[in-house]
Amino acid sequence: MTVFVVSLFLPNTINFTLPTNASRGRSSPPRRTTRIDTSGKPSLFAQQRDLTPPQTPTVDVDNDGFFSSNENPDLRGHFPKQENHRSIIAPSDPHSPAWGSGRLFTQPRSRASSPPPADILKHNKTIAKASVLGRAGVKQPQLGRSDSHDRVFAHADWTVVPADQGNGGLRNAVQAAVRNGNLHDKIWVGTLGMPTDALEDTQQKQDIEDRLATEYDSLTVFCKDSDFDGHYTHYSKQILWPVFHYQIPDNPKSKAYEDHSWIYYVAVNQAFADKIVKNWKRGDIIWVHDYHLLLVPSMVRKKLPDAKIGFFLHVAFPSSEVFRCLAVRKELLEGMLGANLIGFQIHEYARHFLQTCSRLLCVEATNDGVQLEDRFVDVINLAIGIDPVALDMNRADPDVAEWLQTMQDRYRGKKLIVARDKLDHVRGVRQKLLAYELFLNKYPEWRDNVVMIQVATSTTEQAELDATVSDIVTRVNSSWANLAYQPLVYLKQDISYPQYLALLTVADALMIASQREGMNLTSHEYLFCQDGKFKGHNKHGSLILSEFTGSASVFGGNELSVNPWDYRQCADAIKQALEMDDEEKKTRWDKLYEAVMHHTAEHWFTAFLTRLDKVYDEQHRRGTTSVPRLSINQLGRQYQQSERRLFILDYEGTLASWGSPNDIILTSPQRTLDVLNDILQDERNTVYVMSGRQPEELDRLFKRVPNLGLIAENGCFLKEFGSSKWVEMADPEQMRAWKESVEGIMHYYHERTPGSWVEPRHCSLIFHYKSCEDQESASRQAGDCASHINDACEEQRVRAIPIEGAVIVEPIDWSKGTAAMQIFDGLKKNMAPNLDYDSPVDFLMVAGDGRDDEVIFRWANELGRDGTVKNVTTVSLGSRNTEAGCTLTQGVTGMLYSMPRLIMGPRLIS
Repeated sequence: MTVFVVSLFLPNTINFTLPTNASRGRSSPPRRTTRIDTSGKPSLFAQQRDLTPPQTPTVDVDNDGFFSSNENPDLRGHFPKQENHRSIIAPSDPHSPAWGSGRLFTQPRSRASSPPPADILKHNKTIAKASVLGRAGVKQPQLGRSDSHDRVFAHADWTVVPADQGNGGLRNAVQAAVRNGNLHDKIWVGTLGMPTDALEDTQQKQDIEDRLATEYDSLTVFCKDSDFDGHYTHYSKQILWPVFHYQIPDNPKSKAYEDHSWIYYVAVNQAFADKIVKNWKRGDIIWVHDYHLLLVPSMVRKKLPDAKIGFFLHVAFPSSEVFRCLAVRKELLEGMLGANLIGFQIHEYARHFLQTCSRLLCVEATNDGVQLEDRFVDVINLAIGIDPVALDMNRADPDVAEWLQTMQDRYRGKKLIVARDKLDHVRGVRQKLLAYELFLNKYPEWRDNVVMIQVATSTTEQAELDATVSDIVTRVNSSWANLAYQPLVYLKQDISYPQYLALLTVADALMIASQREGMNLTSHEYLFCQDGKFKGHNKHGSLILSEFTGSASVFGGNELSVNPWDYRQCADAIKQALEMDDEEKKTRWDKLYEAVMHHTAEHWFTAFLTRLDKVYDEQHRRGTTSVPRLSINQLGRQYQQSERRLFILDYEGTLASWGSPNDIILTSPQRTLDVLNDILQDERNTVYVMSGRQPEELDRLFKRVPNLGLIAENGCFLKEFGSSKWVEMADPEQMRAWKESVEGIMHYYHERTPGSWVEPRHCSLIFHYKSCEDQESASRQAGDCASHINDACEEQRVRAIPIEGAVIVEPIDWSKGTAAMQIFDGLKKNMAPNLDYDSPVDFLMVAGDGRDDEVIFRWANELGRDGTVKNVTTVSLGSRNTEAGCTLTQGVTGMLYSMPRLIMGPRLIS
């Protein structure tokens, strides 16, 4: 068994040595610090006239020079130390450069053309103009590298090196699983993270692919530069990333990106799927990762229907209100649903996904997953973590100890608040610095005593945000700095890995102010580094963490949780972190450290694969092709050998074909009544018929079948075998209360959906839209209706379930399963004492065809497994996946044909 780890970037990439380059690193001129006059800039609060001026004139402090990697002129310090030449340890949250523009390695530059113009109309005009010029024979200037420059890569020497792009948390999880023997055979599937058009049709490309496959367990996906640029730089980063983090792209440029780059997103996903399908063998596991590859699971499923596929989303998943803004929302959801198991970081994201599927696809979403027509897709939440073993190994690096001493000397006597973020609108750098500015103004006693070090890296152009943040930095330092003190150190560059670990170790507090984030592993690494291993350095530091990160759900409130938009709360949290006594710091740190060590990278990796194996086996057993046909001969033998028999049979779709519940004259087919009467002639038989219809309807349907037990409204009403009285299982007052709430919501959508109607029942309500002319609009309204009810009425213990052409709202606490348990307990209670058997039944047959019958199949099968009932047979007449033990493909006809053969004995069976 091989695990395909499918991620956009491979853990390794290629570094070329060109004849003209003596080394990979190239010196660059020193950066100049420009002072910006911010006297007229808006501030978070009104500038006070009587503020204490700086003690002495300020000076520029060369922080860039201080943190430059002098000990690593070739920038090798960017990477953690490796266990061996094959290991792939990486920073958990690598701040990688923009694709095609990295300075760390010598690689080809992208040949992709420029992105579309900001104005959609201009985009179309540009295409038309280019077409006209082409027909006129006018050659247009081409952007990008020249062929002569690219050709040099076809013959240059190259080496395989750890990539500076990709999912560091995933790489560390795989490495930890390999180290501990939990992963033996793996294959990475991904791109090289660099432009590859320059290698097209060369032997160099084949050599690179072969070496990565044989020595590094990696299948390389090659895409055109234009395809990858459109997929990654445009669609993934400009459309999906903001939407998944609650920032809807709403400028003309985004609209052009979306229209322009969706085709490239599809093309790259298809290239990944094709590579997987070509190399897959039966028994292999395919595990797809993150928002770049949302379409891959369904693309693979179409070619490999029996494949074991998992998908994990490492970022946040937004609410349905946000996700529905995507033009291709259904395609993305259906792409993810190609997997057997879909994983999210925390429960909130999983719930958002389930609600979105229910609302936009009108499918049944339970707490465990999504019920599709032909299969069930399980959904879980499982938080990723760090690799403590690799982190501890890297802390032993002498460079870390050297930087620890250097930083301690430089900031002696000062409290340090550290932060490292990508400079984008999601990470909340602006909000954090404004809160720090407010802290210094609100608590003047901390001036000269605290320093914030903010490392900010940029992977995309954020000119406006960059300027805003620079203004705040300049304003803070111009207000409070002096020759001996600078309150805010702002590094618009990444730092080496030893510097990063040293910074986490010497810090008194780490501040994370993300507006949305899947899982912030920097906070996990900070807590690990605060264990006091290095004597003389800080330990048990405080963690200030945005409540909108996934990590906040893991830490259980032991961090200082903040709302990044509430600047006063953030400022007060900084004060609390700095003034917290040692006992409280240790108490909080102990609990946080326990959470970090529980939710490790290896635990996440092995737990997901273990769950994938389990759900795949369950789904495979429940698949229509895996469930055996009902054997009448075997069932007949069990029937004849038993003495106490219980039948629980569904009505619609099992004993009779579906009919309109609004029929004025309700009648059952005569053949159905005859079959039931024949079964009841044997006193050893107890028969119950279950239905979603109301009690009075069932009385009219079966008035000619005496002693028949009935279950109405899917378990809310029960008429016991041999009785004429109905027992209402649910509380009538509780039913009336929630029905009043739900009816108002249903009528709201009914008024907006021509052709729909609402059917009231005693314990349920149904919104019908099957007869609507505009089915697309009606389906959308039905999805909104179900989502609205599930959100608004969750505390009233009801749920809205989309079914074909309708939405049914019913209580959670009562079902066919609860009715069956009541029946079984009643039979057991009425057993005569001193009998030589423990169970009131030695033969149990349950038959049904719908999703609401699955719960009673599960109950009956459990009675058979634990030996409570000797012979249990569960039969599904539907074409969907099922938990029933066998199927009857002939439907109602097959059921009515089989029952007489069963009760007439061996003569008809043989």
